[in-house]
Amino acid sequence: MGSATKLAFSVFLISCSSGAILGRSETQKCVHYNYSPSSSSSVAGVEGRGNVSGVMTCSGEKDKRLHCFATWKNVSGAVQVVKQGCWLDDVNCYDRNECVEKKDAPEVFFCCCEGSLCNDKFYYSPDSSQPPPTTNKPVTSPPPVLTTLMYSLVPIMAVTAIILFSFWMYRHHKLAYPPVLVPTQDPGPLPPSPILGQKPLQLLEIKARGRFGCVWKAQLLSEYVAVKIFPIQDKQSWQNEFEIYNLNGMRHENLLQFIGAERRGSNMDMELWLITAFHEKGSLTDYLKANVLSWSELCLIAQSMSRGLAYLHEDIPGHKDGHKPAIAHRDFKSKNVLLKSNLTACIADFGLALRFEAGKSPGDTHGQVGTRRYMAPEVLEGAINFQRDAFLRIDMYALGLVLWELASRCKAADGPVDEYMLPFEEEVGQHPSLEDIQEVVVHKKLRPLLRECWQKHAGLALLCETIEECWDHEAEARLSAGCVEERVVQMQRQTSVTAPEEIVTVVTMVTNVDYPPKESSL
Repeated sequence: MGSATKLAFSVFLISCSSGAILGRSETQKCVHYNYSPSSSSSVAGVEGRGNVSGVMTCSGEKDKRLHCFATWKNVSGAVQVVKQGCWLDDVNCYDRNECVEKKDAPEVFFCCCEGSLCNDKFYYSPDSSQPPPTTNKPVTSPPPVLTTLMYSLVPIMAVTAIILFSFWMYRHHKLAYPPVLVPTQDPGPLPPSPILGQKPLQLLEIKARGRFGCVWKAQLLSEYVAVKIFPIQDKQSWQNEFEIYNLNGMRHENLLQFIGAERRGSNMDMELWLITAFHEKGSLTDYLKANVLSWSELCLIAQSMSRGLAYLHEDIPGHKDGHKPAIAHRDFKSKNVLLKSNLTACIADFGLALRFEAGKSPGDTHGQVGTRRYMAPEVLEGAINFQRDAFLRIDMYALGLVLWELASRCKAADGPVDEYMLPFEEEVGQHPSLEDIQEVVVHKKLRPLLRECWQKHAGLALLCETIEECWDHEAEARLSAGCVEERVVQMQRQTSVTAPEEIVTVVTMVTNVDYPPKESSL
């Protein structure tokens, strides 16, 4: 009888605890504080702190629990608050009424809790093993009626507990990685970015998968970031992209902002992370699939994209950060162009990029790399001149194809807008072989179709000429990225002063327009 009672009571506790785990927290508000080095230091005792910035209301997905958190440092025996605010659904914070750090002597203290304003006070209390409390009270046998009731409820409670526990396990493992502090491990020869420090980083959802791994949307304190995760087999691509991002002068509004890099795990289970800015609109490919463009939107994307590529290609000896070398992307395509919230473009994915520094080897100059449908004719033929300008011209061929993608989804022309298609998709389908592309691009010298109706729009007519000069079969005849940027500016000026009834006149006179000169030497 006694063992049956204990079993029933254990199942009851499991059921209750599972229900507590699944229950929604009533957390609504948290103390918000953000340390700024330029302001006076915020120093307080272990049980609180001064200089509160305010109280913030937390919000999140319906099925997520909300918590509060606090991070602080011990500076010469005094507590310096780093950050306080809201924290997403984290099993380590469940049912904690107080904000307590239990790790033994961490470099940065971190705690989280549930309850309105529960992070107003925070504590440091290292774990200490204490024996469980004992009792000398005698155990009395339950009456027969209670025993019978317990026997009846045990199967029901056991099934309920198993279901609840299984559901909790499912929710708990929805994210492939738990919340962590960045960085948690020594990145080896590559120093971690000082921007990251020891800030909490939490992976949220996978946004894209590619040849070299997957890209996660993640939360770094109160900001969203992108985390690109490489398997150990693609270490060379991760290493190269890290080194490109860390070159002098690589901070530019039209290049993806780099935040940090690190290694996770060990041996064959190691993962290589790159942390960058996150842009909700995603890649240009994805945006064009779901949206058509106005003429002004096309010009904005084309101008900012060509400006970013021109800056990447440029050698700048007198840059304020030091000598910025010329860089060839080598995998330029619409999938590697990201759109910011204002539709300006920034270039991403430098895993195959080459840098050209005086007196140094540019690295692996294997010619036939990149995405097949965007490969220039000389790449497909294996006839590359392994000089800097030759690699920059390969990027310009791909830029011409991306400009065609923009034109194909623009509603400015007097004609229907087709469904989005990749370059050469009409000719070779979605998954062409290298031989298919070689046949179309090299032997037949075909290019994606420039619609007849585009020629009836003053701006698109100029864009078509620019596209044709970018994807010219002769590499030396192609425009430079800087020249393309100037052309787009000229298109905007041309169309901004053109009334609808004047369009035909402008098109007939387009050959008399003075274009920016081609830059044959790039």
